[in-house]
Amino acid sequence: MNKHLNRVQGEDIGSASPLSRRHFLIGTAAAGLVLGYAASSDLLGVDQAIAAPATFDPSVWYSIGEDGLVTVGKADMGQHIASTMAQLIAEELGSKWSDMRIALATNDPKFNDPTLGAQITGGSWSTMMNFDAMCRAGAAGRVALLDAAAAMMNVPASELTVRDSVITHAKSKTAKTFAEIVRSGKITKTFTPDELKAIKLKTPDQYTMIGVSVPQLDIPFKINGAAKYGIDTFLPGMVYGKLVLPPVRYGATVKSVDDSAAKKVPGFIKAVTLDDKTMTTTGWVVAVADTYQHARQAADALKVTWDHGPNAQVSSESLLAEAKRLQKLDDSGLFFVKTGDTASGLASAAKVLEAEYTTNINIHVPMEPMNATAHLDGDIWHIYSGNQFPTRSGAIAAGAAGVDPKHVVLHQTWLGGGFGRRLDGDMMVPAVQAAKAVGKPVKVIYSREDDATMDFSRPLTYQKLKGGLDQNGKLVALNHDAVSAWPTKRWGIPEFLSPSVDKKGALDAFAVNGSDFFYSVPNHHVRAILNEMAQQATPSGQLRSVAPGWTFWAVESMVDELAHAAGKDPAQFRIAMLDGAGDNDGGAQRLRNTLLAAMGLAGYGSLKLAKGEGMGVACVSSQERKTASWTACVAHVAVAPSGEVKVKKLTVATDVGTAVNPDGIRAQVEGGALWGLSLALYEKATMKDGGIEQRNFDTYTPLRMSQMPEVAVNIIANGEHATGVGEPTVTVVAPAIANAIFNAVGARVRSLPITAEAVKAAMRA
Repeated sequence: MNKHLNRVQGEDIGSASPLSRRHFLIGTAAAGLVLGYAASSDLLGVDQAIAAPATFDPSVWYSIGEDGLVTVGKADMGQHIASTMAQLIAEELGSKWSDMRIALATNDPKFNDPTLGAQITGGSWSTMMNFDAMCRAGAAGRVALLDAAAAMMNVPASELTVRDSVITHAKSKTAKTFAEIVRSGKITKTFTPDELKAIKLKTPDQYTMIGVSVPQLDIPFKINGAAKYGIDTFLPGMVYGKLVLPPVRYGATVKSVDDSAAKKVPGFIKAVTLDDKTMTTTGWVVAVADTYQHARQAADALKVTWDHGPNAQVSSESLLAEAKRLQKLDDSGLFFVKTGDTASGLASAAKVLEAEYTTNINIHVPMEPMNATAHLDGDIWHIYSGNQFPTRSGAIAAGAAGVDPKHVVLHQTWLGGGFGRRLDGDMMVPAVQAAKAVGKPVKVIYSREDDATMDFSRPLTYQKLKGGLDQNGKLVALNHDAVSAWPTKRWGIPEFLSPSVDKKGALDAFAVNGSDFFYSVPNHHVRAILNEMAQQATPSGQLRSVAPGWTFWAVESMVDELAHAAGKDPAQFRIAMLDGAGDNDGGAQRLRNTLLAAMGLAGYGSLKLAKGEGMGVACVSSQERKTASWTACVAHVAVAPSGEVKVKKLTVATDVGTAVNPDGIRAQVEGGALWGLSLALYEKATMKDGGIEQRNFDTYTPLRMSQMPEVAVNIIANGEHATGVGEPTVTVVAPAIANAIFNAVGARVRSLPITAEAVKAAMRA
């Protein structure tokens, strides 16, 4: 086992500088220094840093080779989060930016136990959860290097300075590079958890790297073509697999396969019927051939008979009808928020408003469709693929192969887009089982149609809200029922579920996050209701922003409706509720300030608008309440008599606490705003007879270049703890647009995506 792992770790996995075995060894025989953290009970948290020699198996964050290059490990899907981690380490380590390199996180066995930690890129968590950890890892490395350099130069460590990968003694005018120190083998410093925590980190006024827009490390080799994606994998003797899929999304089984016509295709090898004990897939067949083109031809020639299973009659309409039925049941669901007495609050309210909000199915469709290459070498399965959650995906591959996870090595590649889609490892199942069946390495590439129809989608959602205003127009009670599939429950990882506030069961907070807002409302109940029909028929995943993408759609639209019912300006109505009372202290004030910043930048309330134009606001605490980035949007729209909506400008302000790389943050905020616009106006998938109808970009229509609005961004960096920026902006755009439409033409739309037909119908209402 160990000889296989050591050989794997020495291979080029797509970084600018290939890793060698020395980067993973520690001790007098090693030529490199590895620093990292022991896994802990925190999801991504860490307890203990180490320098050589090792006394336990570390979860390695970065390494310094004998060439002085510093290599940082993290899964990255194009948002440059690995560069951000490197920037944090470099700040405290004192390394030169040109010496930093990126590796990609794998399914190292130390991560296989979810109770010990997880290697995951998602949730806008990475910077927030790892800021202190990475800084301390860098600082520990600096201290270890300083001690070794002091011994080499026979001077006190206190007289040494570190800058640009060089340790200098000014008095004697001598210096040692990181490379020289590592090659010396004299690094012996270790740290206990208490010693690590006691390291004094830099204060913000001492930063030389954090807050600087340094070049992203992955850009050069993505531009020159050196970056290796999963689809670029080529192995000796490799053959290809093409999926043959049932007409229903989930639950079908294969009754028979007639391969007589496929055998006439040149290079055809075998038709493999999947037997996936992990239940990630059902009813799939893989046509294996010597080339991808031949595999496609063979797949088209196969005649497969299916039992369509229990979901064959499910449609978008039946999913919505079931959601409405469940919402009406008093005993449905579990409480996510239960503050005060909403029944009494609504009964005594001067005015009560009720509204229903829906979102349709949305799919990820990243530019690089799902793919994986599987190869059995001895007793070790080697999987080549890009993945956001290698720990879980390695386990899925192991389950598909019928082996212990320790016999699976995931070779992480660059991700050609993820957005949550590559948190799942379904692409590894057909690759593994096809390779097992034919005895050769097999690369499986999903066609765009395969990827679209078998996506782990954002679920169809139905939300019903009921709010009560007192005689002064103050919101005194709000009931919020959210019905959907629960994307994280599908994973079967209990640690990812949350106890309901009334302790009556475990709920999926990733289906209701955002509904626990920072507005002060004395009586507030939120009920999370699982739509089991949707859970089975449309196995849902984490599409960029997850629950806040639909909960804030409902909350921020409803708040706007309540403001108008109270005869108040919607922005001022929000500001009054962001008073910071009780548990909302701190968060509410930051959100209020962000809203004010967006309003000021957009000219809200002062800009003269033409007929048919309007501005709308929304403000959110995405992603989760405890991991919020305070984000506000002012949308400026023009609505034609036909109901067609043109978004002229999106103005976004976001409070990120500490900005590590301002240019990177701006790029993520702009990208999130455009993704939110795409979901708001254009993207929609539908289910009919158990299957997703939209199979490519001709029918699933995301935002096009010609539909781009102006986007203005205000990044608020106030020195607070760093937060994430990949997803929050996605959640604020749709309600801001809907609210702007109402202000423009008086049409209230409550379903996403917002269509011209819906706007026109609302204008007539």
